Amino acid sequence: MRRMQIDFAPPGWRRAVFRLRPLAVFGAVLGLGLCAGAGLAAWEMAQKQQAREAQLQAIQRKAIALSKAPPPVAAVAIPEAQAQAVNAAILQLNLPWNDLQDAVAAATPRHVALLALDPDARKRLLKITAETKNADEMIAYIEELKQQEFFSAAALLRHEVNEQDPNRPIRFQVEVQWRAP
Repeated sequence: MRRMQIDFAPPGWRRAVFRLRPLAVFGAVLGLGLCAGAGLAAWEMAQKQQAREAQLQAIQRKAIALSKAPPPVAAVAIPEAQAQAVNAAILQLNLPWNDLQDAVAAATPRHVALLALDPDARKRLLKITAETKNADEMIAYIEELKQQEFFSAAALLRHEVNEQDPNRPIRFQVEVQWRAP
């Protein structure tokens, strides 16, 4: 015959726990332990994720700061000859060409033919090679150069008569010193 269970007690939580089988209690305790372990592991992973995000943001800020700063320039030793050549080129490029040409053009009459302008930026000298028909025009031209405000001095360096030309022009070279701007 089968065993009959007769229970006249009112239903409640104590009665339900009492009637649980040991295997069900073990399963419930095991399930709660696994849930607690999974919750703890998830919390630790969230903490690690936050730490990694903070580290990534710090690296990104550092990278942005480094990209804004100019890269370090290595000191390069420039040989003296190269430095002098560069400085000479800069002096030539910084010549006051407009002022020189304006002053020469203002002083040059129609009967004087300009052949060459040769500036020396270091000494602030301009060598003018020109031709004219006679010596009086040459001297008048030099005096006119002396009268220009941009020039501080003018001197005749050399002159010669071109015998091969039928007009026999006088070719001369004048050295003019300009004032510092």
